[in-house]
Amino acid sequence: MTPDKHIDLSGLNCPLPILRAKKALADMASGSVLEVIATDPGAPKDFEAFCRQTGNGLLESTTTGEGKFRMVLKRK
Repeated sequence: MTPDKHIDLSGLNCPLPILRAKKALADMASGSVLEVIATDPGAPKDFEAFCRQTGNGLLESTTTGEGKFRMVLKRK
């Protein structure tokens, strides 16, 4: 799946990755896909909770092996 938008939030710590992703999703149409790259070790759990609370879909959550985490979200 090709994301509609990509944001690299490497180097940012909680809560900034969630806030930046929330802002990016707000500018996207329903059904659009956002790819997020983050280095905050808490990001995978934070994004899981964020999606559960907001109704957005968490399509994928993986570790790249370079100390980075990749989350793919679908706008509700």
